[in-house]
Amino acid sequence: MMTPERIKRLPEIASDLWWTWNTQARELFRRLDYPLWQQTAHNPVLMLRLVSQEMLNQAAADAKFLATYDSAVASLDAARKARDTWWHRRYPEAHGPIAYFSAEFALHQSLPIYAGGLGVLAGDHCKEASDLGIPLVGVGFMYPQGYFHQIISSEGWQQESYERLNWADAPVERAVTPDGQPCNIAVPLGNRSVLVSVWHVRLGRVKLYLLDTDLEENAPWDRELSARLYGGDRETRIQQEIILGVGGVRALKALGTLPTTWHLNEGHAAFVVLQRIRDMIEEGHSFDDALQEVRRTTVFTTHTPVSAGHDAFPFSLVETHLAGAWGTLGDHREAFLALGHYDNGSGPLFNMTALALRTAGSVNAVSQLHGEVTRRMWGPIWPGVSEDKRPVRAITNGVHVPTWLSWEMMRLFDRYLGPDWRERQDDEALWDKVHEIPDEELWNARLALREYLFTFIRERARRRWRDEQVNAARVVGAGTLLDPSALTIGFARRFTGYKRPELIFQNPDRLLSILNAARRPVQIVFAGKAHPADELGKHHLQQVYRRAIDPKFAGRVAFVDDYDLHVAHFLVQGCDVWLNTPRKPMEASGTSGMKASVNGVPHLSIGDGWWAEGYTGDNGWLIEPREQPSDPDLVDAADADALYALLENDVVPRFHERDKHGMPHRWLAVVRQAISTVTPRFCARRMVKAYAEELYRPTADQTTTV
Repeated sequence: MMTPERIKRLPEIASDLWWTWNTQARELFRRLDYPLWQQTAHNPVLMLRLVSQEMLNQAAADAKFLATYDSAVASLDAARKARDTWWHRRYPEAHGPIAYFSAEFALHQSLPIYAGGLGVLAGDHCKEASDLGIPLVGVGFMYPQGYFHQIISSEGWQQESYERLNWADAPVERAVTPDGQPCNIAVPLGNRSVLVSVWHVRLGRVKLYLLDTDLEENAPWDRELSARLYGGDRETRIQQEIILGVGGVRALKALGTLPTTWHLNEGHAAFVVLQRIRDMIEEGHSFDDALQEVRRTTVFTTHTPVSAGHDAFPFSLVETHLAGAWGTLGDHREAFLALGHYDNGSGPLFNMTALALRTAGSVNAVSQLHGEVTRRMWGPIWPGVSEDKRPVRAITNGVHVPTWLSWEMMRLFDRYLGPDWRERQDDEALWDKVHEIPDEELWNARLALREYLFTFIRERARRRWRDEQVNAARVVGAGTLLDPSALTIGFARRFTGYKRPELIFQNPDRLLSILNAARRPVQIVFAGKAHPADELGKHHLQQVYRRAIDPKFAGRVAFVDDYDLHVAHFLVQGCDVWLNTPRKPMEASGTSGMKASVNGVPHLSIGDGWWAEGYTGDNGWLIEPREQPSDPDLVDAADADALYALLENDVVPRFHERDKHGMPHRWLAVVRQAISTVTPRFCARRMVKAYAEELYRPTADQTTTV
């Protein structure tokens, strides 16, 4: 199709993921062809490939469309400028980019290079850095096959299906070097060299570079190294992490990017320090001086309070795959390997988190409680240092509000908080104005969001029935019988043992009495994927799915399959309550409850992760049993009992209590408190400002060129 001259920058807007959190840009594509917008799951790159010439010509002659187009173009141009931003005003003398390494980035469903919370946090971090004007450069993997699509068998067993990304439908382009050539680098792996191409993703002021080994010049097995997110065995994983760390540093150098700060988002990226030390030694520095400089300029964020969640490899495997990477660092091979040495009880291994902890000058956990767990968990890294003195600070996670906030709530905020609320979203005093929103307007917004959710679920189930000829039980299990008037509880996250997705079914009879109480109906919507190698997680998923197709639950339980960012938006905006039941203290932070709360969906959770510091007594509910047994089975029973009691005595009655006009005033009081207390304290703006002020700025006081 030929884009008319008057709207010639449409493809440019579509290919910059800044549009995903800009209202004018989103409205632009909705106006262009709304049915196609829905059909393409909100992917404007694909949309522009499919839209008819007639629709484009009509848009170019439509005054309302052109007004939206001009506004979006002006906003995009402003968003790409570094001037007049928070970072520029606060640190006008600052220079040099911050390199942000992560194994996954969740930016939009059209770029499926994410699996879960780590990627969502990384994506939100990058988006907020763009808004604040922080010169962030992201580095990750392209993953041509992305993360898997979830298929649920008739027996409820998760099956994985991988779909190769169509480059023409994704918002990516080839990265080019300063001399205008495609950026390709070589990464040594074992006794061979693997060629890596670099892709560029635009995010307003932020650039994201993605590494890809799927090149004809590589051997077939090397082409598969970057094919899938978290795929393969331990040997595949270490090779991926060498490419991410070593290759990422080399890619930035080839692109002419000289960071002043290097931020490692989880231990997967820790091999960054190997390449940086090697580069400095080749420039004439000693190993000790190079290590000191790396420490001064490296920031490390750990997200995992579970030992098994930290990558650790046998030393023989590390030495095999690093054989070609040492260079002049080879004389200090033993000293470098010692940086990763760690014994968590199963014998010494090369631990990527230990490597990062020992080579980063600034380390942070992702909630206050997680900070305590991390200082205790990694005590051997700092022998002789008391727990309270161990150098791990806490910067609690946050969510990018413009990405996750619904249109309905955004319009209310525009009307009652003022036009500058986006710039002031981390100002707690601003959110007192939420209490000025009339009950009727707030409730109508919540009803609209619930209706969007139910429409989405029904249409999704209808397509499954049409396209896959699934049986009637599976259609019901997908949520077609959900009651629009029932209190709807949402539970959507990765399915794994410590998150206890089955906890609410601990006492089925008691739960059934809650779900089917006369004039006070309740229903539960589940969604989530288990890691392909997590057999226990798949078992939990199967048990939940069987409840969804069990006639005994009569359509009160639903499972929405193939959970991704698109599905997540409907769930965190459209449910009434957000449920979280991790086994404490195994939830580092969690962010889905934050996304729900900013949309007026109160949190109902164990006091773990962010909720341990986010609960105020009136902005949601804390699942806290009277007794704290030590036996895991007794803990589950006690937590389930406390959950049932909250539902029976407060949550359900409060939701269904209405005045003569149908207004649930007591419920809306909790909704307001959820919005007003969670948004400023757990927005990505507050989080990224903390990273900038506490971690990025101090490391940029001196400029490094390696």
